[in-house]
Amino acid sequence: MKRMWALMAVAGVVLSTSGCEREKNQVDAEVRRLCKQDGGISVHETIVLSGSSFDKFGVVQVPLRRNAKPSDAFFYEWETTYIKRGNPEMWRNHFRLTRVKDGKLLGEVISYTRRGGDLPGPWHESSFTCPPDGDISTLKQRVFAKTVGGPGNE
Repeated sequence: MKRMWALMAVAGVVLSTSGCEREKNQVDAEVRRLCKQDGGISVHETIVLSGSSFDKFGVVQVPLRRNAKPSDAFFYEWETTYIKRGNPEMWRNHFRLTRVKDGKLLGEVISYTRRGGDLPGPWHESSFTCPPDGDISTLKQRVFAKTVGGPGNE
């Protein structure tokens, strides 16, 4: 009798896990399909800045548009659109990096993310993003280049 209960418990876990994995895999496939359609990074203009424009980690600090001050030369916008809510969930991120003085779009990145869809438990949910580097940090690295030589450069 104990053996039958153990087999039923194992069967229940296997069936629930396979259902979770199947839905997660379907959402991951949709993330890949949408990413192939319009995901990725587009650089419209490269901006060369002096070394003093970069922080100690080699990053140019650019504020979100709503936090930008009149003295800021650049800002970025971030739009998140949920495609599927629940567990798993899926969304599209669209980052746009703009120059203030003329409003020119310098670059943009579109990515798709799935989070969740795992068997419930005390662990963190898994996630999948395409492209894996589809965020504002990578966009800034591609748009901003450091001048070679001169003051402010090592």
